[in-house]
Amino acid sequence: MSFTELMQSLYQTYLERSANARVTLLHARSRYRTALLSYILLDEDRRVFYYALGSDDIDLLSFIAGVTHDLSEQFPAFGGNVNQAVARDPRDIDGILAAFVQDLNEHADRPYVVVLDEVDRAEVGDDLQIFIERLVDALPAEAHLVISSRSLPRLPWMALIAQKKAVLLRDSELVAQNFYTSQADESARISIQGFTPGNVLLDGKIVGEWEGHLPRLLFFFAMERPVVTRSEICAAFWPDLTTEQAVNVFHVTKRRLHKALEGVSADILVHEDGYYRVNPDIRVHYDVVDFVSTLVDGRLSGDDHRRQMAAWQKAIDLYQKPYLFGHNEDWIVKRRAEYQVGYLEALAGLARGRAVEGRPESALALLLKAIAEDNRRQDLHRDIMMLYADMGRRSEAASHYQRLQDELSRAKLQLEPETAELFSDLMS
Repeated sequence: MSFTELMQSLYQTYLERSANARVTLLHARSRYRTALLSYILLDEDRRVFYYALGSDDIDLLSFIAGVTHDLSEQFPAFGGNVNQAVARDPRDIDGILAAFVQDLNEHADRPYVVVLDEVDRAEVGDDLQIFIERLVDALPAEAHLVISSRSLPRLPWMALIAQKKAVLLRDSELVAQNFYTSQADESARISIQGFTPGNVLLDGKIVGEWEGHLPRLLFFFAMERPVVTRSEICAAFWPDLTTEQAVNVFHVTKRRLHKALEGVSADILVHEDGYYRVNPDIRVHYDVVDFVSTLVDGRLSGDDHRRQMAAWQKAIDLYQKPYLFGHNEDWIVKRRAEYQVGYLEALAGLARGRAVEGRPESALALLLKAIAEDNRRQDLHRDIMMLYADMGRRSEAASHYQRLQDELSRAKLQLEPETAELFSDLMS
């Protein structure tokens, strides 16, 4: 195979893998990362907004100055909206984000891609980090974000993959497991279980002495990203304290974490190049990694019914309870909702498979379990109504529709047109 044929194949793989995601990471270990970027830049079907970060991109304002300068060379009027937003309030991240996306939309005459290259060259500050994370959802549906870096950016990749928002691409390979290269097998000395109240096991026994719940939750927080900064930790755990107070409490909490797992010879959290991470020399098994890996397996095995059904069932079995249930810290509530999206995908996928197998009652039970988790998912309600109709139980389909209408009305939410159209079709 010639190099041109190889690159065309890799580019086609990128298009297929990223089609249903909002953000693609060109993995640091990709051999042809730079060459693939050139193919993305030459795509005539999509507008491409390219920006290579550098050492000057230390915070949001320096990033905005750099990206608007570079893009205005290609699009002369680019930056008018975002520069006005910065002038109004340089601390308003959401306002600046909305204006930046408005600039992109105004200069895109077709679906577009935003490429952030060489991210590892920038010392990304917290405000810029928040901006990039929120950009994933702020871009319109027809847009896509590509991140290229020689190291893994500190986005919560597992949560993004669980929601089907992100893919990690290493040349033609979709990274489907061990996302942060720190996952050990189930024989690991430390087992951390996210789909529980927060159990941590050392040599098969639950660790019970934590001197409060914060040291344990700090462990989970660090497991959720490739690396974290001390300021990120302090903002998540002690937002109401001064910086000095929060730093002091953080160090106390970190010492208590190490003390709780004193049977391990090395420190659990290590500090490298300004970031904290779970010590890569310690064998840790995290059930959330298994859960997300299994979701990816279910998505990739669509041509193998038996394998796909096994993947959906395994994901459901791994999801024992909502993520860290019983805890209501803001970052936990957010992550819980994100992993719930993957759980609902597994329930709906298994239900579809059961329906294909001619087992509608089993499919119905799975879908009813799904809406018990999230009653606002109208796509699941539509599947339930169709199942009732297929089983000749149209009156139950009508009753389900009426209950849904009533519940949406009480919540002051609108009925989706597809739901009303389906009901009309089923009843006609």
